[in-house]
Amino acid sequence: MKIAVLSDIHGNYPALLAVAEHVEAWRPDLVVVAGDTVNRGPRSAECLAFVLAKGREAGWQTVIGNHEEYVIAQSKPDHPTSGPLAEIQRASRWTYEKLNRDVSALEAMPFALDRRGPSGDDVRITHASMLGTRDGIYPRTSDAELVPKLGQPPPAVFCVGHTHQPLTRSLDGALVVNAGSVGLPFDRDWRPSYAQVTWCRGHWQACIVRLEYDRSQAERDFYETGFLDEGGPLARLMLRELQIASGLIYSWSNEFENPVLAGELTMEQSVERFLRRY
Repeated sequence: MKIAVLSDIHGNYPALLAVAEHVEAWRPDLVVVAGDTVNRGPRSAECLAFVLAKGREAGWQTVIGNHEEYVIAQSKPDHPTSGPLAEIQRASRWTYEKLNRDVSALEAMPFALDRRGPSGDDVRITHASMLGTRDGIYPRTSDAELVPKLGQPPPAVFCVGHTHQPLTRSLDGALVVNAGSVGLPFDRDWRPSYAQVTWCRGHWQACIVRLEYDRSQAERDFYETGFLDEGGPLARLMLRELQIASGLIYSWSNEFENPVLAGELTMEQSVERFLRRY
């Protein structure tokens, strides 16, 4: 049995095409996209359409990520459309508009998928962990921290994304796999990653695949789609994340989100100050 796990495409269509071509050449029995197909990137509509088409044509499965939840939130009638919070969330609003305000496909995505393996054991795939779509598994995550993230009873194979940092490790007989990110790696290696999980000779094994792709087109898409101009100041950080293969939004949020919400700084001012370091 062969399972391909992709995650965190984030509207990077050129990267998705490169990974999909490699996946199809590998000929897995199952392909699962582990969340964050959309948002934090410029071509979410194309990426979502591609993944949904693969679902119809080739049986690809998809689970929900926190960025699908951010876009769904934009559809709620009580969601702010002006003011500092709306400005912080402007990229999600832009994505929502590019999806023609239709979030039905996102809302239909399950939180997790469980599949029975050849020996009757479970393979479980979710976005971040069983504790939630934002509670991730990092290289630094300790064994004690990891235990509740797997759910009980723990599966034989547990696959996630979310952190944009690929890894494989074992815990009490469970194979834990973070597929990394197709569209926005955060481990200083700009190449897209995905996980190949294989049942071979009576046990599960996994490897992380890294691929070249047309990153220059991915950068141009920020300009050509209007995302950089219309997605708010945080779109500039997202482009920089793509360029340096490292996450910036979390650090910006820790330092500047509260001052922006309090009206002490504008979004533009906060991003300008932050980007002087990068």
